[in-house]
Amino acid sequence: MGHSEMLLAVAGLQAERIRELTRQLADGDWSEFPPAEALAFSFAYKLTRQPAQVADEDVQKLVTTFGPERAIDVIWYISWCNYMTRVADAFQLPLEHENVFAEPEKKPEEAPGAVENDQPAAEGAGE
Repeated sequence: MGHSEMLLAVAGLQAERIRELTRQLADGDWSEFPPAEALAFSFAYKLTRQPAQVADEDVQKLVTTFGPERAIDVIWYISWCNYMTRVADAFQLPLEHENVFAEPEKKPEEAPGAVENDQPAAEGAGE
């Protein structure tokens, strides 16, 4: 869930909400989520844990709920995440310690209006 937590933080969620949301997602009871989201989570679980059990009717439910293009997006993204997780696990790649998706903090010299050598800007400079 580490990368999911990073993406939720980038989306603007606060730490407490991220903890609550990831707990709900990991529980497997998605009944509190909107029906379309619960369907996508259920499909993701099935495709991840029992891919041979995914049937045409599972895909049809996605198409009915999301439309054909968005259903393909859902299936593709779940598949891509599964692939990336399996590659990372196979190579025992650790998660990053920092949120790599966050905006980097600007150093004082990169901030707008900054002046070299900590000297104040001359009045009227840059006009």
